[in-house]
Amino acid sequence: MWFSFQNQNNIRFAEANINTHHLYTIKFNHTDERSPLNVKHFLSLQDLTADQLLKIVNRAILLKKEPDKAEQFKNKTLALIFEKSSTRTRVAFEVAMRQLDGGAMFLSNADSQFGRGEPLEDTARVLSRMVDCIAIRTFSHEKLKTFAEHSKVPVINALTDRFHPCQLLADIQTYKELRGDITGKVVAWIGDGNNMCNSYINAAKLLDFELRIACPNGFEPAPDVVARSKRNLVLIQDPREAATNSDLIVTDVWASMGQEHEQERRKAAFENYKVTSEIMSLANSSALFMHCLPAHRGEEVSGELLDHPDSVVWDEAENRMHSQKALIEYLLRGG
Repeated sequence: MWFSFQNQNNIRFAEANINTHHLYTIKFNHTDERSPLNVKHFLSLQDLTADQLLKIVNRAILLKKEPDKAEQFKNKTLALIFEKSSTRTRVAFEVAMRQLDGGAMFLSNADSQFGRGEPLEDTARVLSRMVDCIAIRTFSHEKLKTFAEHSKVPVINALTDRFHPCQLLADIQTYKELRGDITGKVVAWIGDGNNMCNSYINAAKLLDFELRIACPNGFEPAPDVVARSKRNLVLIQDPREAATNSDLIVTDVWASMGQEHEQERRKAAFENYKVTSEIMSLANSSALFMHCLPAHRGEEVSGELLDHPDSVVWDEAENRMHSQKALIEYLLRGG
């Protein structure tokens, strides 16, 4: 039998058995404290203050050294909804959640209604009643925002075409571990003005470092993202000028997922934007090289540089797990 009720705190009912009657009182709490209006999400670095960003980074550094100090979230579940394939992001989230004593479940388009026409609002409402945190890797940033607006639990941007903030957590952690505070340093971005570039722009504003962006005409970062951080940015076309006396050089693939049909056109446009040992020699002697991976050796970066001691891409990749573990802690605690 189904019971419907309204504005009642208790339901009293009698249960009969052969010899006796037992009276039970059941209390129902109708107040759900998890409202979409007060949930902390991580859709871009703009969702954090500088202090909050550094708190997560410092926590990641600590958890890397002393993993036993991680908080335990037994019976908590992280849902991973990926429309784009992934190696580092998926593994980092799954391992991080397991090390927090929780569980992770992976959903692709083929495994769910996410890619089969169900309204995002409905999917968000349902999933957020079953899991405790949701990481989404998709194409449209607006799609991510719509999902978050209707979720009762924290939503993490695991990558969109507009931003890749989780990668920046790992990059900032890696730089701080090896060289200290990035504030006041010079970072050279060489290549496509893509989601990684947009995220570096947000980081430059938050942490107050100079970001030199060298990219060809027609491949600049998003104008509205640039407009918010003009004080920290230098937009140029010459990669050698960007690299000169810099403290960190960063690049990414020339054609991201979903742009494969532009591969040849982009190869031609970016021909002079390959990061090589020669470009790296223009930077300060203590400069580092980073790439979010996967890398196309011989295209945006030479194989020689990728394997050079100045390259910290393997530390950077490992730190995806530590920084995302710290991020999950931060969000599940409520910020």
